[in-house]
Amino acid sequence: PHRPKSSERQGVWELHFRGTIPYGLSLEIGDTVQILEKCDGWYRGFALKNPNVKGIFPSSFVHLKNACVKNKGQFEMVIPTEDSVITEMTSTLRDWGTMWKQLYVRNEGDLFHRLWHIMNEILDLRRQVLVGHLTHDRMKDVKRHITARLDWGNEQLGLDLVPRKEYAMVDPEDISITELYRLMEHRHRKKDTPVQASSHHLFVQMKSLMCSNLGEELEVIFSLFDSKENRPISERFFLRLNRNGLPKAPDKPERHCSLFVDLGSSELRKDIYITVHIIRIGRMGAGEKKNACSVQYRRPFGCAVLSIADLLTGDTKDDLVLKVYMCNTESEWYQIHENIIKKLNARYNLTGSNAGLAVSLQLLHGDIEQIRREYSSVFSHGVSITRKLGFSNIIMPGEMRNDLYITIERGEFEKGGKSVARNVEVTMFIVDSNGQTLKDFISFGSGEPAASEYHSFVLYHNNSPRWSELLKLPIPVDKFRGSHIRFEFRHCSTKEKGEKKLFGFSFVPLMQEDGRTLPDGTHELIVHKCEENTNLQDATRYLKLAFSKGIFLGNNNQTMKATKESFWITSFLCSTKLTQNGDMLDLLKWRTHPDKITGCLSKLKDIDGSEIVKFLQDTLDTLFGILDENSQKYGSKVFDSLVHIINLLQDSKFHHFKPVMDTYIESHFAGALAYRDLIKVLKWYVDRITEAERQEHIQEVLKAQEYIFKYIVQSRRLFSLATGGQNEEEFRCCIQELLMSVRFFLSQESKGSGALSQSQAVFLSSFPAVYSELLKLFDIREVANLVQDTLGSLPTFMHVDDSLQAIKLQCIGKTVESQLYTNPDSRYILLPVVLHHLHSHLEEQKDLIMCARILSNVFCLIKKNSSEKSVLEEIDVIVASLLDILLRTILEITSQPQASSSAMQLRFQDATGEFVACLLSLLRQMTDRHYQQLLDSFNTKEELRDFLLQIFTVFRILIRPEMFPKDWTVMRLVANNVIITTVLYLSDALRKNFLNENFDYKIWDSYFYLAVIFINQLCLQLEMFTPSKKKKVLEKYGDMRVTMGCEIFSMWQNLGEHKLHFIPALIGPFLEVTLIPQPDLRNVMIPIFHDMMDWEQRRSGNFKQVEAKLIDKLDSLMSEGKGDETYRELFNSIIPLFGPYPSLLKKIERETWRESGVSLIATVTRLMERLLDYRDCMKMGEVDGKKIGCTVSLLNFYKTELNKEEMYIRYIHKLYDLHLKAQNFTEAAYTLLLYDELLEWSDRPLREFLTYPTQTERQRKERLHLTIIQNFDRGKCWENGIILCRKIAEQYESYYDYRNLSKMRMMEASLYDKIMDQQRLEPEFFRVGFYGKKFPFFLRNKEFVCRGHDYERLEAFQQRMLNEFPHAIAMQHANQPDETIFQAEAQYLQIYAVTPIPESQEVLQREGVPDNIKGFYKVNHIWKFRHDRPFHKGTKDKENEFKSLWVERTSLYLVQSLPGISRWFEVDKREVVEMSPLENAIEVLENKNQQLKTLISQCQTRQMQNINPLTMCLNGVIDAAVNGGVSRYQEAFFVKEYILSHPEDGEKIARLRELMLEQAQILEFGLAVHEKFVPQDMRPLHKKLVDQFFVMKSSFGVQEFSACIQASPIHFPNGSPRVCRNSAPASMSPDGTRVISRRSPLSYPAVNRYSSSSLSSQASAEVSNITGQSESSDEVFNMQPSPSTSSLSSTHSASPNVTSSAPSSARGPSHMSTCTFSKVLYVNMCIIKTDSVPLQRMLFNHIGDGALPRSDPNLCAPEKAVNPTPSSWSLDSGKELKNMSDSGKLTSPPVPPRPTQTASPARHTTSVSPSPAGRSPLKGSAQSFTPSPVEYHSPGLSSNSPVLSGSYSSGISSLSRCSTSETSGFENQVPVPMPMPMPVPVPAPSFGGPEEPVRKESKTPPPYSVYERTLRRPVPLPHSLSIPIAAEPPALPPKPLAARSSHLENGTRRTEPGPRPRPLPRKVSQL
Repeated sequence: PHRPKSSERQGVWELHFRGTIPYGLSLEIGDTVQILEKCDGWYRGFALKNPNVKGIFPSSFVHLKNACVKNKGQFEMVIPTEDSVITEMTSTLRDWGTMWKQLYVRNEGDLFHRLWHIMNEILDLRRQVLVGHLTHDRMKDVKRHITARLDWGNEQLGLDLVPRKEYAMVDPEDISITELYRLMEHRHRKKDTPVQASSHHLFVQMKSLMCSNLGEELEVIFSLFDSKENRPISERFFLRLNRNGLPKAPDKPERHCSLFVDLGSSELRKDIYITVHIIRIGRMGAGEKKNACSVQYRRPFGCAVLSIADLLTGDTKDDLVLKVYMCNTESEWYQIHENIIKKLNARYNLTGSNAGLAVSLQLLHGDIEQIRREYSSVFSHGVSITRKLGFSNIIMPGEMRNDLYITIERGEFEKGGKSVARNVEVTMFIVDSNGQTLKDFISFGSGEPAASEYHSFVLYHNNSPRWSELLKLPIPVDKFRGSHIRFEFRHCSTKEKGEKKLFGFSFVPLMQEDGRTLPDGTHELIVHKCEENTNLQDATRYLKLAFSKGIFLGNNNQTMKATKESFWITSFLCSTKLTQNGDMLDLLKWRTHPDKITGCLSKLKDIDGSEIVKFLQDTLDTLFGILDENSQKYGSKVFDSLVHIINLLQDSKFHHFKPVMDTYIESHFAGALAYRDLIKVLKWYVDRITEAERQEHIQEVLKAQEYIFKYIVQSRRLFSLATGGQNEEEFRCCIQELLMSVRFFLSQESKGSGALSQSQAVFLSSFPAVYSELLKLFDIREVANLVQDTLGSLPTFMHVDDSLQAIKLQCIGKTVESQLYTNPDSRYILLPVVLHHLHSHLEEQKDLIMCARILSNVFCLIKKNSSEKSVLEEIDVIVASLLDILLRTILEITSQPQASSSAMQLRFQDATGEFVACLLSLLRQMTDRHYQQLLDSFNTKEELRDFLLQIFTVFRILIRPEMFPKDWTVMRLVANNVIITTVLYLSDALRKNFLNENFDYKIWDSYFYLAVIFINQLCLQLEMFTPSKKKKVLEKYGDMRVTMGCEIFSMWQNLGEHKLHFIPALIGPFLEVTLIPQPDLRNVMIPIFHDMMDWEQRRSGNFKQVEAKLIDKLDSLMSEGKGDETYRELFNSIIPLFGPYPSLLKKIERETWRESGVSLIATVTRLMERLLDYRDCMKMGEVDGKKIGCTVSLLNFYKTELNKEEMYIRYIHKLYDLHLKAQNFTEAAYTLLLYDELLEWSDRPLREFLTYPTQTERQRKERLHLTIIQNFDRGKCWENGIILCRKIAEQYESYYDYRNLSKMRMMEASLYDKIMDQQRLEPEFFRVGFYGKKFPFFLRNKEFVCRGHDYERLEAFQQRMLNEFPHAIAMQHANQPDETIFQAEAQYLQIYAVTPIPESQEVLQREGVPDNIKGFYKVNHIWKFRHDRPFHKGTKDKENEFKSLWVERTSLYLVQSLPGISRWFEVDKREVVEMSPLENAIEVLENKNQQLKTLISQCQTRQMQNINPLTMCLNGVIDAAVNGGVSRYQEAFFVKEYILSHPEDGEKIARLRELMLEQAQILEFGLAVHEKFVPQDMRPLHKKLVDQFFVMKSSFGVQEFSACIQASPIHFPNGSPRVCRNSAPASMSPDGTRVISRRSPLSYPAVNRYSSSSLSSQASAEVSNITGQSESSDEVFNMQPSPSTSSLSSTHSASPNVTSSAPSSARGPSHMSTCTFSKVLYVNMCIIKTDSVPLQRMLFNHIGDGALPRSDPNLCAPEKAVNPTPSSWSLDSGKELKNMSDSGKLTSPPVPPRPTQTASPARHTTSVSPSPAGRSPLKGSAQSFTPSPVEYHSPGLSSNSPVLSGSYSSGISSLSRCSTSETSGFENQVPVPMPMPMPVPVPAPSFGGPEEPVRKESKTPPPYSVYERTLRRPVPLPHSLSIPIAAEPPALPPKPLAARSSHLENGTRRTEPGPRPRPLPRKVSQL
C-alpha cells in the first residue's frame, strides 16, 4: 500500500457496504470517507462520522472530492477544497438533523415544521451551487439566501453565530481579533435591527370596473395626490377599459399594471392619496338614444380615492373594491377628488350605476434595483413605471430627461350668439419650427403609448369649463427650439349630426428667443377667434400674434384687442439639458459679454443648485476659461465660484454628482496653469484665518480643500506633462509653504469666540482626503512626514474644547483608514503621532468609541502571523505606549455603574467590546521577546505587581459570561486562547518575583482565582457540545481547562510553606474545578486537596477548617446552580471525587491522619449525595413530596451530622416556603417550630437574618409563635395552636401586656370554637417503599409512611407517586422485596394503606367526648401504624377457609410522629406478628360491635344527619346472619376437633361466644332505636330487618346446650332467667380492646357505596386464591373506605392488602354501603353432640359464670334436653316448626327467654324470603321453602306482653345496661366473616299447658311502636354507646349458601316434612 495523493484523500461512498470481508469497513450511502492508504483497487480509511473505526473498502464506489492536507503527519487535517459555503451547509445540516428530531420529541411542532422547510430549501440551493451552472451574480444571490437561512436556523436552535466574510466562514486564526469582532458585531447587529428602507414603491394593478350598466369604453387615470399641499405628486397612470369594464389589453400587463416609483419615507403618510378619475367615451348624455349622435366625446364618469395609510398596516391589499363617486354638478369635476377627501358629502354622491373599482395594491420597499431582483416576476411580465413629478430627491448624473408637464387648467368663453352655454372641447397639438405637427409626443400617462393630439373631456353647457388635466410632453431637446403648442377650441353640438365647430385657438412657444424655455407657472393665453373653416396648418400666420395676456414675450409687441375670452395652462419643465435661468445662460455665454463676467460670477451663488449641476461640466469649463483669460483680475472670484460648486456637491441631493466632477478632473479638465492661482488664493485664505473676524467664508474654502487639491494636483500633472516637469522644486516649495501656513493655523489656540477652533475643525475633517492627492505627486514617506508634522502641530489636550477634540480624533481615524497608513513604511512614521493622540484621549476617558474604532483599525492591519520586522517593531511601540492605558480603560469602563440612558449604556458596551478585541489582538501579536521586554521595563516590584494585578483583573472581566453575547462562542474561544497563552508567560514572572521572602498573597490569590474561573467557564465545558463542535474545538485549541489545571498544580507546588495562606480560602474554588467531569483535570487537581489537608494537619493538628469550608462551598455551589444548567454535569459527577475515585481516598489512607481524613470524606460524600438529590429535585417545577423529602433530609443532616446551625435554619425556611407553596400548612407550622425551639424568651439582640429584621430574641420568638399559630389554624390543627396560644399568653401575662393577652385569649377561644363547629377530614395514611438504586439517596431502599391529602384515596395517592417518579415500576404485592430488588438499577414503588394506632387511648376511651374532638387524637401525634396481610397456613378447607386463615400483622414505628415537618417520615422499626384465625374472629366481632354501638349512640343523640349509616349497618349484620353468617365460626372453632387440638384457646372461644351474644343484644336495641327514627319510605326495610332478626335469634340453637350447662348462680329479680344485660363484660369494659375504630371522612356522604348482600360459602372459598383476599376482605379488613382497587400495590383502597378478585356480579349493589363492616355468615352454636357432655360442661364452665344465663340448677342436663336443632342452621328447619305446630308441642323456643311476668310466647317468624328490595342469597343453591310464620299462644300472651303487642317483627329483647368499652378506631383487617352474637343456651320457659292451640295472626294488630314500648318499659342506653364511632367501609360480597342436611343428634330422628304450607299474609305495620 502507498499514500494516496491529496486529490484522493477524501470522498463520498456511493452504496451500502456491510464490510463483511476481513478488515472491511461498514459504510452507508452518502458517508464521507477519509482515505489513509491505497492498494490495488482498495482504499483503507475511516468514515468521518466514526473516525475511530478504520478498515478497507473498494475504491470503485468512492466519489473522490478535491481536498488539501494541513499539518501533515499524525495530526493532519484533510480539508475539502470545495466552496466553504458548501462545507458549512453540510456540517450545519448534519447538526440540525439531530436537533430537529429532538424538536419533535419535545413537541415543538411549529419550529419543527419551519426548520424542515428551511432544511429542504437549503438542500435545494446546495444542489444549485454544486451543479455550478450559475452566473456570478446568481451565485452571489444564492449564497446570500443560503447564509441567511443558516443564520436563521442557528439562531432558532440556539447555536453559535458564525463569522462570515462575503458569505464564506472565516477562520479566526486567519484574521486579526479586531476584524473578527467587527464581523461578529456586524452579523449580530444585522440580526437585531433590520435596516429601514429609504425608498418605497407602490404597485398598482387594475382588475375591473364593476358596474350595472356600462356599455361604453372607459379611461381610468391613477395618480398620487398630496392633500396637504393640494397638488398631484406623481405622473398619471392611464389605462383603457372595454365596454365590460375590463382592461382593453389583458395580454399586455404593462397596460394595466404600474409601479409608482421613488416615494420617500416622508411620503408614506395618511394625507397622501391614490386618486382614480374615470372618463367614459361615448354620447354627450349618458341616457341618450344610441342613434342620436355618432360622434364620441370624453365625458366625466366618476372618481375614487384611497389613503396610502391604509397600505401601511399590511403591505398587500388584494382585490380592493373602491367606491366610485360622481359630483352633483359637472362644473365641480376638476376638484371632485378633493371634495371626497374632505368628505364634503353635499357635492358628490355614488354613481347612479353603483360602480365599484377592483384593484390590487402593494407597497414595496428598497431601491429599484433591489425590487427588480426580489420581484423579478413583476418586471418580467411587464409593468409600466410611473415617476414622481419632477426630479427625484437624488438626481443621478447621466439621467437624461427633457419633460414638459402641461396642465390644461380652464377657459372663459363667450356664448357666441347662442342661447345656451357651449360644450367646449380642447384639442392640443405640438407644432415644430417648420409648422409640422410632431407625432407621438403627448403622453396621457404611463401605461398608454404617446399620441399626436389630445382631446379634452367635454363639460355640458359650460362657458367656464375647468379641466385640470395633466399631460407630459417628452419633447427631445433638438426639437424644442422653435416649437410651439397649439390649442383649438370647438363647440360640440348635441344635435343629430354631432358636429364639432371650431370657434377659436391659442398657442404658446416652448422657448424664447434668448434660449430660455417657457417659465414654470400658470399662463393666461389669448383665445383668438376664428371661423370653422380657418386653416391653421400654416403656423406662420398666427405666430406673429400675441399669445399671452399681460406678458409680452419676445418682440411681439403688437397691440391687443380687448377680448373677454381666455385660456389658462400651467407649465413645469423637468429637464437635464434646458434651463429657464437667464443668469446661467449669461455665465455660459461669458465670451459674448466680457463686461458682465464679474456680475455673472457673483450671481452664480444665487442660481438654483439643480441648474448648476445640470450644466456642471460647462460651468467648470467656463470658470477655468475665465481664469486662463485673466487670472489676476478674476482669480479670487473664480476660486470662490469653484468653492461654491464643490460645496454644492456636498449636499445630499447632489451628492451623486461628485463622480461627475471626478470624471471631469480626470478627463476634461485642461487648466495646466490653474494650480498656481489655486495654491496662491488658498494660502492667502489660510494666512488670513487667524486675523479674520468672520470665518464663515474661510470655512467654506477649507471644506472644499479636497477638490481644490484635486484640481491643484491634476493641473500640476498636466503642466509637468506639457513642460517635462519644469518648476518642480518651486511647486514643492509652494506646497510646503501652504502646509506651513496650515500648521501655524492649527497650532493657534482659540481665545474667546471659538470661531478659530471651528475653522480648525473644518480643516481637520476634510484634511485626510488630501493624502491620496499628495501621493500622486510625492513619495509616500514625504507625504507621511508632511502629515505627521501637520497632525503633530495640533495644540495639547488641555486647552482645546470638546468638539475640536472629537474632530481631531476623527481626523486621526480617517488617517488610519487611509491608503497612506496601509503602507508599512509610512505606517511606522505615522504610528507614534496616532498613538500619542489616542493615549491622551484614553487618559482623559474622552471619545472612547472613536478611540476604540481607531485602535481596531490599527490592529486590523496587523495580521496574526506576520513576523516581519516592521510588524514586530510596531508591536513594540504599541505595547510601550498603549498596553497599560488599555488595561486601565477596560477596568474603568467595566467598573462604571450602568448608565441611566440606554444610549450611554450602548456607547460603553460598544467601546468595551472593541477595546477587549484590541487588547486580545495586541496580546496575541506579542512574542516571547515582547513579553520579556515588557517585564523588564518595570523598574520596581511594586510596578510589576500592580501590572500583574491589573491584567489578572482584566482577564477575569473578559471571562464574564456577559462580556460577549450568548452565541459568540468563536470569540470566546479565541479570547480564552489568548488569555491562557498570556497567563503562561506571566506565571514565570510570578514565580521569579513573588515567592519566598517576596511572597505577595494578593497577587497569588488573584492568579489562582483567575485560573479557577477560567476553567469553570461554560464555553469551555466540552462535554456539553455536540460531537462535531467538540472535535473542532479540540483540533484547534485542545482542552484549555487541562492546560490551566496543570498550571495551577505547578504553581501550587512552587508555593511551599506559603500554601498555608490559601487554606481554607482556596478549598471552595478548587472544589469547583474538581466538579468538572474531566478525568485529566481531576487527576491534576485532587493531589492539591490532599496537600491542603496535610498542611492543615501539620499546622493545627486537625482539618476542621478544611471541613467547614468544604461543606459551606458545597452548599453555596448548590444554591448558585439552582435552576441553572451550568452545574448539571458538574454535580452529577461529584461523588466519584470522594468515593470510588482512585486518587484522594487512596492518598489519605497512607497518611498518619488517615482516620479523620476518611471520616471527613465520608461526611462530605454523604452531604454531596444529599445536595445532589436536592439540586435535582429543585429543578422540578412544582412542589412535590420529593422536594420536601429532600430538604428534610438535608436539614436533618446539617443538624445531626454537621451541627451547622445557620445552614440548618436556612433550610428550615426553605422547607417552610415549600410547604406554604404546597399548602401543607400543618407541616409548615411544625417546620417553623424547629426554629422556634432554638430561641428563648430572652432580650438577647439578634442580627438581621433572612427576612427577619434586627430584633430581640423575645420579639422574634413571639413573631414565630404567631406565624405558627396562623399556620396551625389554616391546617385545622387547632389543638396545637391552643398550646402555643397558652405559651404566648403566659409571656404577655408575665409582662402585664393585657392588651395582647386579651387578643391571645380571644384567639384561643376562636380555636376552641373551630374545633367544635368546623368539620375536619381524617386523612388516609400510606406506606411507601422505594426500592432500587435509581432513587435519590434519601429515598433509596427505604420505607416511609405518608399522610395523604384531604379526600385522597389510595388510587389517587398511587397516581401522584407515579407522576412524581415517572420511571418507577409499581410492585403488585405487599410482601417484603428481596435483595435483587434492592440492588436493581431501576425504581420500584410498593404502596399500600396503613392504619394509624394512636399512642394515647385516654381521650378516645372517655365517654361523652364529642367525635370532632376524638377525631383529632385518632390521626395526630401518630408514631405507630399497622398493616394486616391475610394468608393460609396449612391445608385450606374449601368448605370453610376461615379455619386456616391467619393474619400477618405488621407494625411500623416512625422516626418522627405524623404530622410533622414533612408529610412522610421514614420507618424506624417494623414488628411482624401472626394472628390465629380465632383471634381474628374475636377482633372482627369486637370491631363490628363497637361500630354498631357508635352508630346507635350517634343516632340517639341526633349527631347523624340521616339514619342511613345505621340502617346499612344493621342490614349488613342481620341480613348476613340470617342468610349464612356466623356458622362459619361455629364450624371452625366450636367443634370438638378444634377444642381438643387447641386447649389453650378455651378463653378465646368463650370470648368469641360472649361477643356473639353481645351482638344480639346490641342489634335488638339498635332495631328499637332504628324504629324510632326510621323515615316512612324506609319502613318496609325496617320491617324486613325485624323479621330477619327474629329468624336470626331463632337460629341460636340453645336447646342442645341446656343439657350441659350448670345452673346459673345469677337469678333475675323476677325469678325468670333471661339474657344478662351485661353478658359480655370483657368486651364492654374499658380494657376490653385496644382497637380504635376510625371513621372515614367520606362515610356519611357515601352512604350508598357498599354491598350488603351476604357472604356465601362458595365465594368464601375464593377469598384468598392469590393473597387470600376477596372483596369480602375489603370490608372485613377495612382500613381505608375507598371502594376502588389499584394496580399499584394490589390492594383494595379500602383494604390496602387485598386485591379484589370477586367478580363484579358477586359484589353487592353499590347503594348498600357504609355501615356494613362485613358480611356475616351465620353460625349455629349447636355444634356439640350430646355424647360429649363432660367436654361441654368443661367448656361452658370455662367460659365463666355470669357470662351466660342459667336454667334451674336442680335439673340435670338430660332432663332439660330438648329437640336439638341442626348443627348448621338450615332454612329447612321450617319443616320442623311445622311438625311442632302440628303436634302442638313446643320443644325449643327460637327466641331468647323473657322474664316470666312478660309471658313471652315462643313465637318466631321463620320467613326468610327476601324482601323485594333485597337480593336472594340463595343463588346457585337448592332453594329451600319458606315456612309460614307460626304463632304459639300462652295464657297471658296478649295482655301481658306490651313489648310483643305488634306484628311478628316484635321479637326484640331490649338492651338496658350494656356497658360497652370505648374501642379504638382501627378496623380489623382480617378476611373472616363478621359473626353474630352466639345464641344463649336457655331452658324452655314453662307454658300454660302442654297443648296450647296455635293462635293465628291478628288481622288488626296494635300499631307497632318501639317508642310506645320504650315508654312502658324503658330501654336505657348503655353509657359507652353514647360515644359515636364512625361508619365502616364495605361489606362482603354474597356467597351462595350451600344446602346442608341437618344431622339428627342425641338419637332423635328428624321428622319428615309434610306438604309445604302457604305463607300467611303478613300485615305490614301502619307507617
